[in-house]
Amino acid sequence: MKKLYYFRLLILINMLFISSAHNAQNVPTDVFDEVLEEISVHNEEAGSSITEDMLEELSERMSEPINLNTATREQLSQLAFLNDHQIENLLAYLYINGEMQTLYELQMVSGMDRRTIDYLLPFICLRPVEKKQPPLRWKEVLKYGKQEVLTRLDIPLYERKGYKDTYLGTAQYHSLRYSFRYRDELYAGLTAEKDAGEPLAALHNRAGCDSYSFYFLLRNRGRLKRLAVGNYRLGFGQGLVVNNGFLLGKTSSADFFQYRSTGIGKHSSADEYNYFRGIAGAFSISEPLTASAFYSHRSLDGKVEEGVITSISQTGLHRSQMEADRKHALTQQLAGGNLTYQGDKIKWGLTGIYYFFDRPYRPELREYARYQLQGRTFYNIGADYQYRWHRWLWQGEAAVGQKGFAVLNRLLYTPSQIYRFMLVHRYYAHDYWAMFARSFAESGVQNENGWYLAAEVSPIARWTFFTSMDLFSFPWWKYRISKPSQGVEIVGKATFIPRRSTDMYLSYRYKQKERDVTGTSGEVILPTYHHRLRYRLNLAPTENLSFRTTADGTSFHSKGQAASYGYQLAQSASWLLPGLPLAATLQASYFHTDDYDSRVYSSEKGLIYSFYTPSFQGEGIRFVLHARYDLDEHWMILGKYGQTTYYDRDEIGSGNDLIHGNKKADIQLQLRCKF
Repeated sequence: MKKLYYFRLLILINMLFISSAHNAQNVPTDVFDEVLEEISVHNEEAGSSITEDMLEELSERMSEPINLNTATREQLSQLAFLNDHQIENLLAYLYINGEMQTLYELQMVSGMDRRTIDYLLPFICLRPVEKKQPPLRWKEVLKYGKQEVLTRLDIPLYERKGYKDTYLGTAQYHSLRYSFRYRDELYAGLTAEKDAGEPLAALHNRAGCDSYSFYFLLRNRGRLKRLAVGNYRLGFGQGLVVNNGFLLGKTSSADFFQYRSTGIGKHSSADEYNYFRGIAGAFSISEPLTASAFYSHRSLDGKVEEGVITSISQTGLHRSQMEADRKHALTQQLAGGNLTYQGDKIKWGLTGIYYFFDRPYRPELREYARYQLQGRTFYNIGADYQYRWHRWLWQGEAAVGQKGFAVLNRLLYTPSQIYRFMLVHRYYAHDYWAMFARSFAESGVQNENGWYLAAEVSPIARWTFFTSMDLFSFPWWKYRISKPSQGVEIVGKATFIPRRSTDMYLSYRYKQKERDVTGTSGEVILPTYHHRLRYRLNLAPTENLSFRTTADGTSFHSKGQAASYGYQLAQSASWLLPGLPLAATLQASYFHTDDYDSRVYSSEKGLIYSFYTPSFQGEGIRFVLHARYDLDEHWMILGKYGQTTYYDRDEIGSGNDLIHGNKKADIQLQLRCKF
């Protein structure tokens, strides 16, 4: 009866929303939420994630939009949905016709379709051209610079087992972020964070919070392209040597086919692992040639026994005495550089890094991880290249390390805005050592060989069809696969946009891999088959009201064994109250899965600079209320309440994370001051 009630309620609400959409106004949906969600779900096995830095950069770009009349290729390349042809055509239009007088002129640029223009509008503006770059006067910087203080507090309304006798601090999470920005040229900031369970101003955190992070970034001052001091990120080539920025993996949109390296960027998030600490700079040797150099010295968490590093921790958690003893137990230094040539049609680059620990790294390796990185000193060298010819684009990188090598090539063909195709081949040797490599992969830049083919077509007005196939193999063992193995992933998606206020899509994902049968110690290995189906409907009846309906279905089974199934029904409504600076989102979902393998995912509206895509297994409901109130142009208060209730259990989690009871609820609060 309970399931039938939720199903009927969802159908009723959906029918009401559809009927109200016929009088809808032209309000575009938030396409970026859709793209970020797809990236997060499609690439969870490859370790991809949506970072705070990436979301913050998008937000900063909206608040400091690119002036199209002075835009450079580098600035436009920061927008991933613009391909090289569109960038070239846009710059050519400005060169031939002079300054744009109105954004409507974008429709006259060859290759600019309606969807791309919708993507572009939040990030651009039109201002008169300044004939000469003004000098950086510190009085003006301090006077006109924009400052922001953002504080966050998470309050769990439950108690985990670890807080009774293991964790040293309170259950609340707290962070404080200060940032300063002057135009698009100077950034500085400080981040402090205390994770849930960590002590505050006590024990091993007598200095206050558990983690502090500082960054300073200067951009585009004459020949100095970038100068970073403190915490920073790097990304060159295709990521086969170094990339700890945003990883764009498999998606179901051709607008994000092309990959562009980020170079040197600031690290402003609370992530305690994926960054470098030191100094980095990029300098223009000539107009097409740029040289970068960087150095990093930082402490890492890990386990050290008898002068040997046996493990490195990436969580940044120091809740128990055992975790606290591993805090900053080892140090790592890194130095390197990059040389990049950017021409009209040709781009090439050379990247090299050398890094070492203060003592030998000898992890305890199981058979499937026999070829993982170990030792004390390491290096990686990579050559990346790009060539554009008419409607063709070829990108790639080849890299070597102290052991092994890696190669990735990407071919894009765009005969028109209606048809787009991409072919990717990657070969990552089973013994390739590259600690900081992150690139297009099924499960990481090591022990993988694969071909990926994708196509997007729009043969009918208002319809877009996407399909992709990824054939991959692993030359050596993998986790839970005690032999060389192979697999395939097929994705299909049909999108229909009848009007600007309404869009919907139906997507299907099929993945076949091999896996050890539980309890056989790897002696029995069978293929597994995983199916995922999703229907999504977005409606915006008015400028202040929008709805989203999602239905998910999933199944998983091994050859000759019974299948497990799961499904989820979710409904959300967002509205902006007339006359009040209050925006609210209400979301409810019902999920039912047989086990972990048939789990489902549900994206939620998160706090500022955050994106949340939790997974659920079992049977239950999830309720979320998200509200934001802007008191004025300086102050903003944001709150989120979320509660998950399970119907198939009396306890949630295990070990120190065990929660007695079938409910898990928490409150998240954020206060922002801009001045």
